[in-house]
Amino acid sequence: MSSATLPPPPTTASFSSSFLLPHPIQIPFNTTRRRGLLLRDSSKRFRALASLPDASEGARPEYTPWLIAGLGNPGNRYQGTRHNVGYEMIDRICRAERITLNTIQSKALIGIGSIGEVPIVLVKPQSYMNYSGESVGPLAAYYQVPLRHILLIYDEMSLPNGVLRLQRKGGHGHHNGVKSVIQHLDGCRDFPRLCIGIGNPPGTMDMRAFLLQKFSKEEQVQMDSALEQGVEAVRTLALKGFSGSIDRFNLVQKYKYHKV
Repeated sequence: MSSATLPPPPTTASFSSSFLLPHPIQIPFNTTRRRGLLLRDSSKRFRALASLPDASEGARPEYTPWLIAGLGNPGNRYQGTRHNVGYEMIDRICRAERITLNTIQSKALIGIGSIGEVPIVLVKPQSYMNYSGESVGPLAAYYQVPLRHILLIYDEMSLPNGVLRLQRKGGHGHHNGVKSVIQHLDGCRDFPRLCIGIGNPPGTMDMRAFLLQKFSKEEQVQMDSALEQGVEAVRTLALKGFSGSIDRFNLVQKYKYHKV
């Protein structure tokens, strides 16, 4: 599960076995027939097609690549803040899977590797939170990643601190980073997301100040545990999809701080 520097962009987007997996693989993407891809039209905009696998093409799900993007803001001043937990999750996945973020592409820091034999592209957009879609949209199109395999990871104030939730699809929930991604996927919302709970601002505290605040010692302990659980959830999702294991994960997360 090592990573390597990307070669110069090929004429057609593909996952080359030379820098992903130890043995050649064929990913049967057909841009004229396969549904669920992002395609570039003549106006240079990216358009999203409905996210449905086409079994007639004989695709092997375990070899369908994932694009996993953690949202945040670049720079030391934002490191460790609540709004950057998406970045933190990408860093944890990098360490767990021995992937290095060593390439700049489409205004993002990316790393390529695999979970098991599943190719993955890890992404940390560098154009600030509100413009995250400027990276996610073009990268999904370049690597021909189906919408159902674009996993967005971000902070969620509607969940208690350290509580995670994996969803097949959803809205933007007034999250500006998610809004940007949806916009650059031509308004499509049918992509998975891993929401990381950070809780609500206490009292009358300004929301922006809360988001750019670092965690308390107790909150950080909860978050560290949550991020480790998130790595396992991402592994399960990449290898098995939205199976019963993900349903159980969400149930455990929902009640993990409830005392019986």
